[in-house]
Amino acid sequence: MGGIAADRLRSIIERVERLEEERKALSGDIRDIFTEAKSAGFDVKVIRQIIRLRRQEPAEVEEQETLLDIYRRALGM
Repeated sequence: MGGIAADRLRSIIERVERLEEERKALSGDIRDIFTEAKSAGFDVKVIRQIIRLRRQEPAEVEEQETLLDIYRRALGM
């Protein structure tokens, strides 16, 4: 590889490595928040579900809830 291509490759790899470190730090921060929530008496599993739902489009959430309700009724729940 030429000098320019090698420099570009090194730059790309170093940027990815920095972002990986940032992601690792953020994951730790998120874990700390969930620990805080749990110690405050909140159900972390439910919080995770709410976060997942908030990422979705409202129509998609409504469709899933409708299907869940239909399936529950079909099973007598």
